[in-house]
Order: sequence, then C-alpha cells, then structure tokens
Amino acid sequence: MYPPTEGLEVAQSSLRLSGLHCAACAGVIEHALGALPGVVDAQVHASASLATVRWQPQHTRVAALVAAVRRAGYDAEPDTAAGAHALRRREQRMLLWRLFVAAFCSMQVMMLATPVYVADAGTLAPDLEELLHLSAWTLSLPVLLFSSAPFFVSAWRSLQARRLGMDVPVALGIAVAFVASSGAAFDPGGAFGREVYFDSLTMFVAFLLAGRWIELRARHRAMDAIERLTGRVQERAWRLRDDGSVESVDGAALRPGDRVRVPLGEAFPADGAIEQGATQVDESLLTGESRPVARAVGDGAVAGSVNLGAPVVQRVERVGADTRQAQIAALMRDALTRRPDAMRLADRIAGPFLAAVLLLAVAAAVVWWTIDPSRALAIAVAVLIVTCPCALSLATPAASLATTAALARRGVMLRRIEALETLARADHVMLDKTGTLTEAQPQLRGVRSLADDADTQALSARASALAAWSSHPLSQALARAVPADVAWGSTAVVEVPGCGLEAQDAQGQRWRLGSARWLGVAVGEAGADMLCFGPPGAARVAFEFDDERVTDGAAAGVQALLAAGLEVSLLSGDHAPRVQRLAARLGLAAFVAEATPQRKLDALRAQQARGGVVVMVGDGVNDAPVLAQADVSFALAQGARIAHGAADAVLLSGRIGDVAQSVHAARRMLLVARQNLAWAALYNAACVPLALVGWLPPWAAGLGMAASSVLVVLNGMRLAKV
Repeated sequence: MYPPTEGLEVAQSSLRLSGLHCAACAGVIEHALGALPGVVDAQVHASASLATVRWQPQHTRVAALVAAVRRAGYDAEPDTAAGAHALRRREQRMLLWRLFVAAFCSMQVMMLATPVYVADAGTLAPDLEELLHLSAWTLSLPVLLFSSAPFFVSAWRSLQARRLGMDVPVALGIAVAFVASSGAAFDPGGAFGREVYFDSLTMFVAFLLAGRWIELRARHRAMDAIERLTGRVQERAWRLRDDGSVESVDGAALRPGDRVRVPLGEAFPADGAIEQGATQVDESLLTGESRPVARAVGDGAVAGSVNLGAPVVQRVERVGADTRQAQIAALMRDALTRRPDAMRLADRIAGPFLAAVLLLAVAAAVVWWTIDPSRALAIAVAVLIVTCPCALSLATPAASLATTAALARRGVMLRRIEALETLARADHVMLDKTGTLTEAQPQLRGVRSLADDADTQALSARASALAAWSSHPLSQALARAVPADVAWGSTAVVEVPGCGLEAQDAQGQRWRLGSARWLGVAVGEAGADMLCFGPPGAARVAFEFDDERVTDGAAAGVQALLAAGLEVSLLSGDHAPRVQRLAARLGLAAFVAEATPQRKLDALRAQQARGGVVVMVGDGVNDAPVLAQADVSFALAQGARIAHGAADAVLLSGRIGDVAQSVHAARRMLLVARQNLAWAALYNAACVPLALVGWLPPWAAGLGMAASSVLVVLNGMRLAKV
C-alpha cells in the first residue's frame, strides 16, 4: 500500500466489479489496487461486487484504478447507476453465452461417449472408437478456450499475485483432464492410457458455470436495492422562475432555495418543504413504509419519494450528496464493503485450505499411479474439483448480503455489516426517550417570567434565534413558535450535550438556553418540558411546552423487543416521575431518569460489565457517546448527524419495532451462516474420501461442487424476506 502523505488530499471512489466468484478474487483485486502509487487503502466485497478505494489525486486517477482491476483479470466501472447497470448486463450476457456453449457441447460430447459406455467389450471397432474420441476432442475445444477462460484467467492472476485463489484447483483440474484425455485420444497406447474424460470435463464446466450463473443472479438481485434507490431521483426538474413561469432544468442544476413543481406521479428531485398543495407520498424505498404518507404545506419531502396525490410546489433545501436519498445510498455502499468476522475467517482459511487441496491431489495421483496408473489422473482431477472451497467462501457472504438487503427494504440501513453478528447475540436494549419513544415536535404552551424586570417578548425573540442553532426537539419547537430578532454568530454558539446552548452577545455577555438546573433554577420551579433563558445563574424567562406524545408504534415496538427475549430499559434526562409514568405505560420495569450523557454511558457500561450485549437506540447529540459505546447501536434518521456517525445502523423508518425485526433477522442470519458452514464441511468430509477411493468421477465431482455452492447461496437467499 502507498502510505498517506502529509498534507496531500485523499479522495474516495467506489467501483462496480464483475468476474468475482469468491473471497480469494477480492484479495487479488485488493492486491492489484494496493500496488498502484497513490492508493491509500482498498476494500473489496466479493458478494456485493463492490470496491471502495481511498487514493491521492496527486499520484493516480480513477482510470488507473479501473485499468489495474482489468489487468488483474476482472472488469470495473465507476459506481454510477448507468455504469453499474451496463456492467451487470455485460457480465450476465457473457456468462450466459459461456454457459450455453458449455452445455451445448457437453450434450454433444456425451452423445459421442455413449457408444463407448454401452458397447460390449470388443464390439466397437478401434477406428470407430478413435473417431468418436477425436470428435469429442474437437467439441471440447470451445469449452476449453471460451467457456473455461474465466477460470484460467483468474487462476493465472492469482498466481501472479502470489495467492491461491479458488479457481486455481479448478483450472488445474480442467487442464489436467484435457491434456490426459488428449493424450489418450491421439495415442491410445501411450503414457496416458486409453481412457478419455471429455464428457466429464465439459459437464463439469457446464455445471460450474450454471452454479455461478445462479450465484450471479442472486448477487445482482441483492444489489438492485441501491440501483432502484438511486434511480428514482429525477433527471429533470420543473423549476419556478420569479415571474411564475416554469423552466425544465437538469436535477443537478438545482440549488437550495429554488422552488420546483412536482407533478403527480413523479419523484421529488431534492429534499425540501412543501410550499403549496397537499399530497400523498410513497417513501417505501427510503423508509420501508409501504403505505403512502400524507404531506401538507410545511411538511418535508425527500428526494426519491414519489408524489401520488396531487401536484405540489416544493422549496429545495438539500441537493446532491446532501440529500437523504444520497446519504442512504452511501450508507449501503459503505456497509457492503465491510467484512464480518466470519467472512474474514473464511478468507484466512481459504489459502491454506487450497494448498492442502493441491497436496492431497498430488498425493492421490502418486498413490493411484502405483495401484492403477490408468485411474491416477482421473482421481487427482476429481480431488481437485470436489474440494474447491467455493461453498465455504460463500457461506457467510450469501447470508449477510441477503439480510442486509432485506433490512434495507424495511428501512433499516446498516452502516457496519459486521454488526449483524453481534446483534444476533444481543440480550439488552436501552432506549432513549425524547425523539425515540416520544414525539419529537412538542408545542410551545406558554412563556413565564423569572425576573421582575424581564421583557418576555424581547427575550423570547432572542432565545428563539439561539434555539435555531440546535436540533433538540424543545429548541426546534421554540424556534418555530417565536419569530427571532437577532442573529447569533456561529462562532459564538456552543451546544453542551444534555444541558443546552450557550452564546455570547456583542457586549461580551454570555447567555444560556437550556435546562433549569443548568441555568441555576430550582427544580421545583421548572418541569421537564421547560427551557430557561438568561445569563448563567440568572435565568430571566422560562418556556413551557406541551407534554410529548408517545410515537405511533412505540408501545408495540417495545413489546416486540420483550417478546424477542430482550431486556429493555429506558434512558432519559427527564425527571423521575415523568420517566416512571412513561415506563409504566410501555410496560418497562427498568429506567434511568435525570440522565446526563455521562450517566447514560455509566449505565450502559455497567450492563456490559455484567456480561450483557447491549443495543442502544437514540437520536440526539447527547446520545452520541452512548451510541458509540454500545455493542450495537441504532440512530433514528431524523436525529442529529453526529448520532448517525456513532451508530451501527440508521432507522429510516423511525419504528422501534424494526429493532426487534433486526434482532430476529440477525439471529436467522447467524443460523443460516452456520448451516452453510456445516454443509460445506459435511460436503467435503463426505466427498473427499469418495474421490480418493475412485468412486467419484470428475463429472460427478463437478456436479457436487457446483450444487454445493448453489445450495449455500439459495439457503442464504431465504433471508431476503424479513
């Protein structure tokens, strides 16, 4: 790897790959990319056919990255919707042609081999037998030169990179079978004997390509979620001019502040609020919610969601990479390039296992050469083929990729795919209250003076301007309810997690907006739904808010967590009576009230110290430390960006019940992965002895290996529905 250089810019690119069949392929591509000057880091996920490369623009270019992948024997395109679709189409078409040629020729070769199998000894004339063998040799050439080409290219590139890939024993087995059969066909009395294996060779290639075709289709179906997600963004948008006229512009030309008309049936081109009209919006690809949701004036609509009700006018707030849709796609790409621990274990095992396979095949050939030389090569080929660890390398990726795609369709976006393994072992869930279990948009109920000379109207306007700098639900409610009359400079505003906001005015006076305790107001004077404003230690005014409403589905979601056998506790900075009432309403016995960020962190660490595997669900700035500390963490999509960065997954749907579904899916994933690994081990334990004793011909070994790989993929694809 080229080391990072001090002061140089580091860019990141995603590449769509084709031609990958196993974990060893990923290692070859990583090695090829890492050898380029300027590449800082390269990660390849074989199941997702995706590479994420960090590189220095001063030393290399994206074109060089693509060229390096192609020199390694694979294909690559920049990760764009059009490029990925074209690459997948090319890969599918070429593999289908190779499969067709192998299948067609294998049927013809089998037809030519049938007379040799069914004829009684001595009844088939030698010249006729030789003609049948030479005809089979001719038909085997397209299979060897065209259909088998990917195996030979991949094996050669693996050896060039000084790695043992999965295709090395496959290519070696094909080559040995063809050479031995050719020798027997052209010189029946020579060193290779009279036995030919053209039928076994062509059938093996056909079986293996059929298995890889099924694997490819399954992998592409799993990746369709990203393409559908990115494909919904409008390429054209209807922008309103100042004079009220409409112009058609490219979606990339939109800027924050633009007003766009969204016709019925079209997707919203950007994130923003609806200014005119009311409609129903389909957000199923973004949140997993299958039912349309109502959107009226003032409500937000996200890029990629489809307008189902009536034409509306939207004011653009975020475009391009800042939109929620782009962030979701980025989260999916990031997750799919990460390797779970079990996948890393399979990668480490693959190399030594392949070395053992080659040694075993050589040993089998040597032993059988002393017993029956005519069978030595056939048995060595069967051993090479049957022991190829493709099923082992696919066991975990097939399950984890299907689970990731299924959760994404439900609105659970994994940021770290390896979190699934930990989530399957979770036994305790901690839930934040405000914004997670309760409605994150409380309403301002009233303003109360805390000082005799307080000008509540002026102070309210000043506090509203400060509140606009925070994403806390109470701050946002104040900013919506009261017009602001001053502008606080961003450099003068500091948010203290769990306490509130502090700023300095032009005269150097410090002001605080936050909890009563932080401003020095006695607890008895202020409830939990109150913000106080004033200089430190001298609160001037208090803002009271209506009680927060429990979100739809929160109670059902908590019950689903309990039904899954998980302990559930509630964390909140509110006063104990309020938290106790909410806990009782949700059926929870454990809760922590008046919790500062540190106290939340202490509660979580205490649970971990008792041996618990803890899941944390939160949404605010003050939840970031505990989200980072948790074994697995979920952040709500509408929460603070810092919470997203600390979390393992983002709940786009906002449904607590989806946490329980995620736990259930993770447990199923772990079970299926273990089933796949057990099957791969059982398959090798049963078939290797059969091959060694000569009871498993090469064509049957090829069928067994292909069937084994297909079985683990199909077993993993059962997880595609959660």
